Amino acid sequence: MISIMELTGLPVEKILNRDIQNSLPQIDEAVDAILADVQENGDAALRKYARQFDGVELEALAVTEEEIDTAMETVDADFLETLRRAAANIREFHEKQVHQDFTINRPDGCVLGQRWTPIEKVGVCVPGSPETFPSTVLMDVIPARIAGVRQIVMVTPPARDGSIRPEALAAARIAGVDTIIKAGGAQGVAALAYGTETVPAVDKIVGPGGLFVATAKRKVFGRVDIDMIAGPSEILVLADGKCDPRWVAADLLSQAEHDIMASAVLVTESRELAQAVQAELEVQLAQLPRQDVARKSIDDNGKILIAADMREALAAVNAIAPEHLELCVDDPFALLGEIRNAGSVFLGRHVPEALGDYYGGPNHTLPTSGTARFSSPLGVDDFMKRSSFLYYTPEALAECAPRIADFAEREGLHAHARSVTIRSETTE
Repeated sequence: MISIMELTGLPVEKILNRDIQNSLPQIDEAVDAILADVQENGDAALRKYARQFDGVELEALAVTEEEIDTAMETVDADFLETLRRAAANIREFHEKQVHQDFTINRPDGCVLGQRWTPIEKVGVCVPGSPETFPSTVLMDVIPARIAGVRQIVMVTPPARDGSIRPEALAAARIAGVDTIIKAGGAQGVAALAYGTETVPAVDKIVGPGGLFVATAKRKVFGRVDIDMIAGPSEILVLADGKCDPRWVAADLLSQAEHDIMASAVLVTESRELAQAVQAELEVQLAQLPRQDVARKSIDDNGKILIAADMREALAAVNAIAPEHLELCVDDPFALLGEIRNAGSVFLGRHVPEALGDYYGGPNHTLPTSGTARFSSPLGVDDFMKRSSFLYYTPEALAECAPRIADFAEREGLHAHARSVTIRSETTE
């Protein structure tokens, strides 16, 4: 049963176990071996791991256009429309994130500026357990397309018959994936980082996964860029005493069913609501198909925290910096300005976290484990890089040359200084 605790005087580290996403030594060793194997043996290693981990013998690693055509025909028309509407919402939101280049033209003829260019090739990891998630495909691919990424490669583990879930293939076509590879786990990350006979090496890898994927992404970072090292999913519901305990319990369980390490936290000023939610969780847990997973998550990592007042509750929110934050109060917009650290904020009693997972528009790839203190949701910026440029006339350089040379000399960099002053020297 989820515990009820007084928030006053409770250290933040006692609320969430933020070390559980760290890999164990044996996982590090296993991932090192997989990375080296794929780097050396390419497709042969990917086929070996498909036999070992997925129980399937693969002749072809890449999904064919015919397979995607079949998926589009297999998925019912209503869900295809849902995918298209969700994609439109995600696209509308992320198109607002596109930055503009700028140029500064000075009176002396100097020109300064900044320009944005897309990353050339991106790999997207899509989990395959318990299902392949079409929502992840939409959320990770659409911002990349908006950014102008030229090649998007998706890796996802196959089923035992060698297939990929048709809903995920349909989402891949709608979002604009170029290549789909039947490989998951650390071996999928390795294929994207190093390239194989079938898999092109990419410049950046994004997408969620378990400990093996997270560890592999951490190890290849530097050779390629990555989006983040994601920990277990989190939800914090800040609720007043007017909330329906059934709704609050359902929202907490929406994250608890993800993973036994997921964290679901309720912060409230109302002891009556706290006790009602505690009881309601037991009722709803008994009805969940993934009851075993959600039960362990709730029992081990769930918390109900009773705050003395809203000020203390908001302080706790900002200290915890949750991945998902629901503000289930009368006037959530009045509190929004007080939130400094959260991945995504859901405003009001009629905005469950699942709305953001699938349909609303903002990205569901979010900072976890308190990293919302310094990082952001996945977005168009993650698929772009910026370069600066500058132009000086000879006269403008001559005017500031003594200052630049002096600056360089004070740092002991004499060649820097010389590279400036030499341009004003006359030759005989």
